[in-house]
Formats: sequence, C-alpha cells, structure tokens
Amino acid sequence: MTDIGHWTRVVEAMLFASAIPLPRDAIAARLPEGVDLDAILSTIETAYAPRGVNLVQVAEGWAMRTAPDLAGDLTRAETVERRLSRAALETLAIVAYHQPVTRAEIEGIRGVAVSKGTLDILFETGWIEPRGRRRTPGRPVTWVTTPAFLDHFGLGSLNELPGVDELRAAGLLDPTIGTWQLGETGGGESEDGDAEDDENDDEFAP
Repeated sequence: MTDIGHWTRVVEAMLFASAIPLPRDAIAARLPEGVDLDAILSTIETAYAPRGVNLVQVAEGWAMRTAPDLAGDLTRAETVERRLSRAALETLAIVAYHQPVTRAEIEGIRGVAVSKGTLDILFETGWIEPRGRRRTPGRPVTWVTTPAFLDHFGLGSLNELPGVDELRAAGLLDPTIGTWQLGETGGGESEDGDAEDDENDDEFAP
C-alpha cells in the first residue's frame, strides 16, 4: 500500500531544495505509480497557507515563496548590477503582451528604433529568448518571454498579466488610442538618437 504521508514529505523536501520552480512532470517522475500528486500538492498548499511561506504555482511549476502579506515586514539587501532603462522596460512589456514579436514589430509599436543593446540586456537577464523566425523576407527572429520572467514577477502564466484597464489606470496606455504611452520620442531614430541599422540575427539561425 502506498504511504501517502511519506511521499508528501518527499515532495515537500523537493520543493524546499529546488532553487527554481519545479514542473509537475519533474515532481511526478520521482514518485511511484499510483501516487496522487494533485492530492499531495493540495495537502501541502493547504498546510502552508497560514504560514510564513506558501506553496504557489509560478512559471509553469511549483515553488515555495514568502507569504505575500509579510512583504512589508521583511527587508532584503542585494547588489543591483544594472538598472533597466525605460526603453528596456517598454520593450519587455511589448514582448510580454505581443509575443512572439520581431524587433521591427517592437519598433512599430514603440514608434522608435530599438537598439540591439536593449534586446541583449533583456536576453542576458534571462527574461526573453529567441523563438524561431518569421516566414517573411529576411526571416527576422521572433522574441518571447521565459519562465524566469514569470518567476521574477510572480506570475503563474501569461494569462495573469495585468489587463488593458489596469495598464491604463497605471498610465501605461494612452486611454484615447489604446497604444503604449511612450512620452516624447523621435520617430525613426534609435534610443541613442542615431539611425539604427538592421540587427544581424545570424547567431540565432537554426
């Protein structure tokens, strides 16, 4: 007979030991046939609900996270290596809401050329990644967000991104035309003020 209590402890230990969210399949692979993983996850989630850490579903996986209501009581010291520019944040938002999206499509939405460095920074943070090419002339690379993006922002899936009304309320959308509110930009110029050449994406070729 399967000892459900034992395997619940095994799953609990796996979740605590993992530095990244664990996909359901990865957890199930450690359990014998016949063990009800959904019941185990539900048991752990219920047990930890009133505690300082909670079991949550993020980035298509399961992870232990600090209880949201304790955020104001906790402090964290960390070294910030770089601050994302407004251009990088706008680009990240466009990728999140319009993915898969090419660099040219990002420029069309922003109304200003995107420097290669902006995409490089977001790629280096692990928040975006190339995902194939458009079947159009030049076969431009398309970009999508990653599980690391979902994990960093505490999202279970892209369906949890703020809706249009929330973005407008935050001043991120122009309420009159429903496009990204970018302030004053120089049409046809790069973020550095110079005309930007087409990006060479050969390094992502299949």
